[in-house]
Amino acid sequence: MSLVSGPGRGGVAAMPVEMRLFVDKHVRYIQSLDTRKDELEYWLTEHLRLNGLYWGLTALHLLGHPDALARDEVISFVLSCLHDNGGFGAAPGHDPHMLYTVSGVQILATLDAFDELEKRVTGGRNKIGQFIADLQDPETGTFAGDEWGEQDTRFLYGALNALSLMGLLHLVNVDKAVAYIQSCANFDGGYGTSPGAESHSGQIFTCVAALAIAGRLDLVDHDRLGAWLSERQLKNGGLNGRPEKKEDVCYSWWVLSSLANLDRLHWIDGDKLAVFILQCQDPELGGIADRPGDMVDVFHTVFGIAGLSLLKYPGLVEVDPVYCMPRSVIKKCLGK
Repeated sequence: MSLVSGPGRGGVAAMPVEMRLFVDKHVRYIQSLDTRKDELEYWLTEHLRLNGLYWGLTALHLLGHPDALARDEVISFVLSCLHDNGGFGAAPGHDPHMLYTVSGVQILATLDAFDELEKRVTGGRNKIGQFIADLQDPETGTFAGDEWGEQDTRFLYGALNALSLMGLLHLVNVDKAVAYIQSCANFDGGYGTSPGAESHSGQIFTCVAALAIAGRLDLVDHDRLGAWLSERQLKNGGLNGRPEKKEDVCYSWWVLSSLANLDRLHWIDGDKLAVFILQCQDPELGGIADRPGDMVDVFHTVFGIAGLSLLKYPGLVEVDPVYCMPRSVIKKCLGK
């Protein structure tokens, strides 16, 4: 079982689009993604296969259709990507990496499949935890993505995300990780990929969410960062990643989730953002694009739906702003 993460079959219909979420169309779109192995983009996106499965599965759960994909097939595919060292690859035969490992753990958590993991892989949870822990830099506290050593705050967030879901945060030095995040803080209240790097909405999410997992949101300048994030909204209601850039549906998650974690969600116009997201749908074949008129893909579909969930759009399951998973799953994993 896998999901292509490439474009959908059709472009978004010309505006105006009826202002509602086409739930059934989106469910069918996600279900169709693994049936298109005769298309070039399916094979060009093999390096994103496990991520794509997480995106699609999460979207289905938020849409209220958790059983739209066969659970056993999903679990079998995820475990086929697991290496002996505890890391997950993007697809069977691909090298293990932090980003795919996080998606693998998130999928297993969403499907309540950690017991199944232990049945199929003896000591599987601890193997995964150790793979992640071994990627922490003992000097700086940040994490590499794989054995080749590239470091990025995305990997730090991913490590804390996956380890907390498995109850294994004690395997790493959380205090050093927190200190590294603080070294990435900028004068505008934001965070970058590394110390001195430009503030970016995506990296801000990873740092703020990592601090939330560590219980250290007190270190964030809520008002300064909240103001910077609220300025990401453009006249058409969409959000961008940094100043002078175009709007993009994915920032409906990266920006909005950070504002939610800072209790500043009301600092943007939620109604205008919801309309922008809905305008990016393909009302005929399903899926959501980055902006109106573009091709849809599963990446923007999940983050558009997650953004609408944060905005309390009617009928959607509540999303957790730290993990981008159903809040009910997080409550079960963390015992909250």
